[in-house]
Amino acid sequence: MSRHASGITERYPAHYFVPVFDGLALIIGAILAHGLRFGSFDIGDRYWLAVAIMILLITFINNSIGAYERWRITRISSLLARQFLVWLAIATLVTSVVYLTQSAERYSRMWVGMALLISFILSGGMRVGIQLLLRRARLQGRSLRSIFLVGPRQNITHVGRGMRGTPEEGYRIAGVQRLSTSKFEQAELDSLSRRVAESGAQEVWICVPLEMGAAVRSIFYALRHHTVEVRFIPEFSDMQLLNHRMSEVAGQFSFDLSVTPMNGLALLIKRLEDIILGTLISIVILPVCIVIAVCIRLSSPGPILFKQYRTGVNGKNFKVYKFRSMKVHVEQAGQVTQAYKGDLRLTAVGAFLRRTSLDELPQFYNVLQGRMSIVGPRPHALAHNEHYKELVESYMKRHKVKPGITGWAQVNGFRGETDTIEKMERRVEFDLWYIDNWSLWLDLRIIFWTIFKGFINKNAY
Repeated sequence: MSRHASGITERYPAHYFVPVFDGLALIIGAILAHGLRFGSFDIGDRYWLAVAIMILLITFINNSIGAYERWRITRISSLLARQFLVWLAIATLVTSVVYLTQSAERYSRMWVGMALLISFILSGGMRVGIQLLLRRARLQGRSLRSIFLVGPRQNITHVGRGMRGTPEEGYRIAGVQRLSTSKFEQAELDSLSRRVAESGAQEVWICVPLEMGAAVRSIFYALRHHTVEVRFIPEFSDMQLLNHRMSEVAGQFSFDLSVTPMNGLALLIKRLEDIILGTLISIVILPVCIVIAVCIRLSSPGPILFKQYRTGVNGKNFKVYKFRSMKVHVEQAGQVTQAYKGDLRLTAVGAFLRRTSLDELPQFYNVLQGRMSIVGPRPHALAHNEHYKELVESYMKRHKVKPGITGWAQVNGFRGETDTIEKMERRVEFDLWYIDNWSLWLDLRIIFWTIFKGFINKNAY
């Protein structure tokens, strides 16, 4: 074992001590909340019982969702987002139990809220502090995890470059065993076992392209006498993956290459987000919508709303609503002409609505219907889908989630006319990044950025 092999994170993993800190944070929060609420820090037995139950629930839920694991590669924002959801779930459960058991006279709901808020701040601060200290230690070359790389030269180079690009994750290369790509030679594995032992590596990463998948079994067999952790890192550089992960289906291990992240708890959170924020926003924008409707009616003949079928989640079509921004006209069958700069079909009011994205406001009704989301890939006309799905390889993967009123591509400047394949490829790239990295926190950031820079765009006509 090398001198770098064992760091503090190996001797004391997060799932050993973080639950203790969470419990202490809740105890401190309960005591302080009792003092603020009742003017006394002497907590009665029934409140200590509530504290004990909340600690058990927090520990159980965190363990169930894996919140105490994989801290080495988990971002601070993700840690805090998971913690927020756990604390929110505890607050909902405790408040519901107090209400259903008619115990409001015995337990102060204000005390529950203050205790959870204080403990969240303390525990969240602990998480941030630990991550920052570990990141600093790793950047200084301490608490590193030693990795032995096995595979063709180009694959090892690619993985090594990724390790050097993320030094805060704390990986170091302990050794390398290069394999030929044209034909796998057994002789190349003869010295692997000895070299891995001499390197003191804690993990062996098998980095081979898919066409060398047969080599994995041989490499794994060569390491059968070692206790090192072995990871298979296949090469997918020429494939656009989506929410890829390992899972188990029908009793078999599956490497999921393209699956939706919107299932289980994530699906529920996303829908609650749309219902709560969609309702609030709909109430706020109602006067604006009435004014826009009157202006459209007075400015040009025709309906106030424009209705068109678009492709939704899982490829199912739905009717999308927008304020009409063009003069009434007829398109050729199966053809939809995108609006362009100086488009004579636009009305005076419509041109303003499109530049400011106010024509999209009726889509909050689609959100409340459950056919759209506030944040997601923008829905395109059916004719555009038929056109681009043959030209952009991963185009249809955008439809793994509900389309949105705004999205990651839009706040990064990719909205409006897509008159070249390159523009559409970039939009799809940003859409797939959003799907692959979805979180409630990311949605809130996109909504915030939309308010300040997403409504007006020079590319919107």
